[in-house]
Amino acid sequence: MNILILGAGQLARMMSLAGAPLNLNVVAYDVGSKKIVHPLTNEVYPTTLEQAIENADAITAEFEHIPDDVLTQCCNSNKFYPGKQAIKTGGDRTLEKALLDKTAVACAPYQLITEKAHLELAVQTLGKPLVIKTCQAGYDGKGQWRLKSDDQIEQIWAEMADFIASGTEHAPHTIIAEKMIPFDREVSIIGARDKHGHVAIYPLTENEHTEGVLTLSVAGKNNNSQLEQQAITAFTRIANELNYVGVLAIEFFDVQGTLLVNEIAPRVHNSGHWTQQGAHCSQFENHMRAVAGLPLGSTQLKQPTAMINVLGQAQIPTDVLKTADVTSHWYGKSVKPGRKMGHINVSADNLQQLGERLGELAMCLPEQDYPGVLATSKSLL
Repeated sequence: MNILILGAGQLARMMSLAGAPLNLNVVAYDVGSKKIVHPLTNEVYPTTLEQAIENADAITAEFEHIPDDVLTQCCNSNKFYPGKQAIKTGGDRTLEKALLDKTAVACAPYQLITEKAHLELAVQTLGKPLVIKTCQAGYDGKGQWRLKSDDQIEQIWAEMADFIASGTEHAPHTIIAEKMIPFDREVSIIGARDKHGHVAIYPLTENEHTEGVLTLSVAGKNNNSQLEQQAITAFTRIANELNYVGVLAIEFFDVQGTLLVNEIAPRVHNSGHWTQQGAHCSQFENHMRAVAGLPLGSTQLKQPTAMINVLGQAQIPTDVLKTADVTSHWYGKSVKPGRKMGHINVSADNLQQLGERLGELAMCLPEQDYPGVLATSKSLL
């Protein structure tokens, strides 16, 4: 079976690796170069997008920001999963908030902004501080502001106005202001839904972010059943509304036992990388199974596992591999500051042992490059 992936980055790479044992032949469409490439070797094929669509048995995507004409082409083939609406929703917070409102899934109070009066209204109705985000083209903490006092309004509006003005009639740019919610922690749920509506959901994952970028995730912590059920209900409502096929990720704020959606990602997700070693069937394999029409695999936790992002580092200290049950995953990318170069998964028989192994890793992973490893270790001991 032939699978075409829109996007040729690390997620396409890992989907290809997961698809090979299932006898799935994967090619990727590099949105930047507009070339069909092999997602592992980057070999360029003498194939047009139209030919790749024709040759594919199923089409999927590794990220949200795909040109509308490409999405439309793929959607018209009736082979594209999870579907155009899901991808568009994941790439536009305006659509995302509308979906949450329609499905009655809770999120932080918000105000959409297209003019200065809307920003002033947000300050009046939501109060300060505010988290302000671009609705399109923002990711990993980019395209965001923090408004803490009235004297910031003029400067922040000037920067926001430039973004709004850069939109077009067919692709307008909007901004959203959200009430800043004091939360206890950030968690995410990763799940898969197949073409028949069957759902398989992984355990809730606890995430650590630094300057808006995910740095570490832990799966296997003891979450109460009420919290898990909130996440499962949100996932099911959203996935069913979108008639979703594939892996879907939802990030939440945990506010004293109540979950509020932060973001939706219609794809395999960084906070689910732990599933490669920590679950019976990884998120990448389950996504490929879903889009290919195969039965979903088990999402049961196999062993407590932590994922550590490698950001802007050309290599990791070799001593990392001395720690038991450590696996490194590299993305084959050129080094840039803050760029996701790979990740490290570490597993253990129990949380106490996982804490000990994270402590070992903290001895050779500098805090400035791998924030939170030592603190997470101590929290598990």
